[in-house]
Amino acid sequence: MSGHHLLLGISGPELTADESSLFEKLQPAGYILFTRNIVSAEQTRALTDSLRALHAIDPIIAIDQEGGRVTRTKEIAPALPSANELSAHNDMGSSATAGILTADLLRLLGFNLNFGPVLDLDHHPDKQNALRGRCWGRDSQHVINHAGMWNRWMRKRSILSCGKHFPACGRALSDPHHDLPVSGASKSELLAEDVIPYTALMPELDSIMLAHVLFPEFDPELPSSLSPRVIRDFLRGQLGFDKHLVLTDDLDMGAIADRFPDNTDVTAALEAGNDIAMICHKVERAEDAAKRIAKLSPHVLQDSDKRLERFHKKLPGPIPWSQEKWDKTCGDIETLRSEVPTLDSPESVESSPVADY
Repeated sequence: MSGHHLLLGISGPELTADESSLFEKLQPAGYILFTRNIVSAEQTRALTDSLRALHAIDPIIAIDQEGGRVTRTKEIAPALPSANELSAHNDMGSSATAGILTADLLRLLGFNLNFGPVLDLDHHPDKQNALRGRCWGRDSQHVINHAGMWNRWMRKRSILSCGKHFPACGRALSDPHHDLPVSGASKSELLAEDVIPYTALMPELDSIMLAHVLFPEFDPELPSSLSPRVIRDFLRGQLGFDKHLVLTDDLDMGAIADRFPDNTDVTAALEAGNDIAMICHKVERAEDAAKRIAKLSPHVLQDSDKRLERFHKKLPGPIPWSQEKWDKTCGDIETLRSEVPTLDSPESVESSPVADY
């Protein structure tokens, strides 16, 4: 079996015996934690420590911690302002401080990778496409300025980053958690706007997450997350992201799960040029997925194996737990929250699961 191209979710706040046995056998690239895994700061740190203990080298321990409604630690710590709130506030110092505090909180909990910044341009702010409140704006330079500052300072505090959702989930008109959005945008249109934040921030991004969106002008059959034309040809070949770690968004989302049964999504993802296939919820399929990956030609994964090896080597190690530092970080978050005006919450009108995971 070959589990080191998988990133997996966990069922609850503690590892079950079956999970420990499975993870120790598969040795996945890493894990992603959600609100269901987080009960207290001490418990979360114990969980991330127990995941590390299953591996000879540190695994990826990731989270979606964007601020605003996508804050997985909202039950145990104050939430930082959202991307659109920081963008509207338009103070570079506040965006930098948000990146610092995001990293400081996550480091204490034992994380080493945050799935952010969101680099999607906000083409449809009134559509229920899962992005309401999560984007840094519509103008690519404004996104570069503020998302770039947030990203820069988060990385300075030793949390690796992931730009998402390439090439342009902001073009989606529906929510990929429920179905597969379709965008008629051409390559020239994406190059003129949506791709600019990725290319501008390329040296400062550690990884890239693909969008579950179909772009027929690129590939009339496969969503961008599973498309060799988008990943191998465009992202890696044309744009030069050949050294970055590239991974799918959650393959258990409706956009993919309803169309690719029997783990064909996992092998399609790796054959398309992803380094990691992410299974966040239906982890029971991980063992079969690993067996299918092991049957792929070594030539498919040889470059990916090298990228994974480099990525693991640069993962920052854990820092000692400190209640004093935790309390100070939470207090600093509350201070920043009081300084950045709160915008009307989209939660009452959007039903996307992204805020509830």
